[in-house]
Amino acid sequence: MNASYNPATSTPAANDRQDTICEMFRTQVKENPEHIAVFDSRRELSLRDLDKLADTLAESFPVKRPRFVGVVMDHSAEMIASIFAILKSGAAYVPVEPTFPTDRIRFILEEANVDFVITNKSHLHLTKGFTQMTVKSGEAINRHALPVGNNSRPDSPAYVLYTSGTTGTPKGVVIENRNVCHYVRAFKNEFNVGPSDTMLQYSVCTFDIFVEEVFTTILNGATLAIPPEEVRDDITKTLLFAERNNVTEISGFPYLLLEMNKLGSIPRCIRLLISGGAILRAAYVDKLIDKVEIYNTYGPSETTVCASYFRCNGHQPLADGTYPIGKEVKGAEILILDKDMKPVPDGTTGEICILGGGVGRGYLRENPESRNFTTMSDGRRVYRSGDLGYRMPDGNIAFLHRKDTQVMILGKRVECEEIENVLCNCQEVEQGVVCPFTDNQGLSYLVAYIVPKARFSLHRLKEKLSKFLTPFMIPEFFVSMGHMPLTPNGKVDRHALPVILKDSEL
Repeated sequence: MNASYNPATSTPAANDRQDTICEMFRTQVKENPEHIAVFDSRRELSLRDLDKLADTLAESFPVKRPRFVGVVMDHSAEMIASIFAILKSGAAYVPVEPTFPTDRIRFILEEANVDFVITNKSHLHLTKGFTQMTVKSGEAINRHALPVGNNSRPDSPAYVLYTSGTTGTPKGVVIENRNVCHYVRAFKNEFNVGPSDTMLQYSVCTFDIFVEEVFTTILNGATLAIPPEEVRDDITKTLLFAERNNVTEISGFPYLLLEMNKLGSIPRCIRLLISGGAILRAAYVDKLIDKVEIYNTYGPSETTVCASYFRCNGHQPLADGTYPIGKEVKGAEILILDKDMKPVPDGTTGEICILGGGVGRGYLRENPESRNFTTMSDGRRVYRSGDLGYRMPDGNIAFLHRKDTQVMILGKRVECEEIENVLCNCQEVEQGVVCPFTDNQGLSYLVAYIVPKARFSLHRLKEKLSKFLTPFMIPEFFVSMGHMPLTPNGKVDRHALPVILKDSEL
C-alpha cells in the first residue's frame, strides 16, 4: 500500500479532489438533484436523497475516519448509499456477497483488516467478531445530517476486490479513485450514457461488472435499477423487469447474453448489451445481433473493469467463432509484448499488457503476482495480464488464452492452484490435482483428480470444500486415482491424466 497516504491523518487539498468519485457524484447532485439515481423493489432515491442517505449513514459510522470498510449486504438502494458513505469518509469499500461461504467471508475481511462491516440484521452471524453497523431496508434519511466533505483524493483506494490467486488464497486488488473516474469517462465516451438511460444491476458485488453498473451509471447521471433476488435468478423474469422499468443497458457475462439469445427476443427498451468476463461467441448472440447494439469487452480487475471494447454489430466473428476484444478504451493503451517486454509485430502472438488510467495500485498484500505490475523502459506503469493475443490488421485485438492455469468459470476468474490448495488440505485426500477443460461450446469446467484416503466420502469432501470455495470453484467432476502419474523430474504429469469429456448444448 502507499505508505505516504493515511486517511486517518491526511486531509486532501481542494485542488487535489477533482479526480475522485465523490467530486463526480457531487457534480451530478448539483446538476440534477431530483433525477432518480437508484431504485429497488422497495424504494427509489433521487440523487439528492442518495447523497443525504450517504451522509446519514456516515454520521453513524462506529469509526469516524476508517481506512477499509467491509460491505456484506443484500443488493438494495441502501447498499449503494452505504458504498457512497464509505467513499465520502475517505475509505475504500471491501465487498463480499452474504451468500459466500463463511470461511471465505472471514478470510477477506480479516486480510483486508477492515475497521468495521456494514451489514443487514439477517447477516450479522456472518461477521461475528468484527465491529458491525447494521442498515435496514427503508433506512430513514436524516435531512439534518451534516454534509460529509470529500475526504478522498485521486490516489485514495476506492475499493478492494478479491480474486482467485495463484498462491492458493484470494488476493485483494486495490483500485484508486482516479482509476474509477477514468473508467466512468471511458464508458461515457463509448456509450454516450446519460439521464435517459437505466442500467440493470445484475452482477454480484465481488465482480468488477458491479463497478461498471454502479459508477458509470450514477456518475454519468443515469439510473440504476436493482431487481429482487428471485427476478435475477430467472432470465424471463429479468427481462420482464427490464421491460417494466425501461432498462436501456445490461452488462453481464456471455452466458447471460446466451440465455437471452435462446429466447430469441428482448424488450425494445434495451439499446445496449455489454458482454465481459469471458469469451463471447457469435453463437451466443446470433438471434440478437440485428436487434440491439452488442459489445464484447475485455479487462482484468487490476485495470479497472475494461481496457478494450469491440462493437460486434456489422462485424464478422473470427474463424473460431469468437469475437475480438477490440481496441483500447479512452485513456488506456494496450501493447502486445514478448517475454522480454518488447513489442511484437501485428499478427504475432504475445502477452496483452495494459497501460493508462485504469491500471490500479496493485494488491493489498505483497504476493508473487505483484510482479505483474511493472514499468516499461520509458518509466510508464504497465500491468502484464498473463493473457495471450495478437493485434489484427484493423487494429483490433484477438484474445487467445491464458498463459497459466487461470480459467473463467461462469465468467469468474479461477486459479486451479487455489482450489488444489483447499482440496489437499482436506483429510480425506492424500493427493489432489485440479485441471481445467473446455466443452464443445468452449465453456470451461474443472475436474479434480484425487488419491483418496481410507473411508473416503465424496459428499463429506464437497461439504468441506464448500466451507471455503464458492460454488463455481468446486469442480464438476471428481476422479479417483490409485496414484498420480509423474514426470521424470517428479512432478505430476497432467498430460497423462484421463480427459473427462463434457457435452454441452446451446
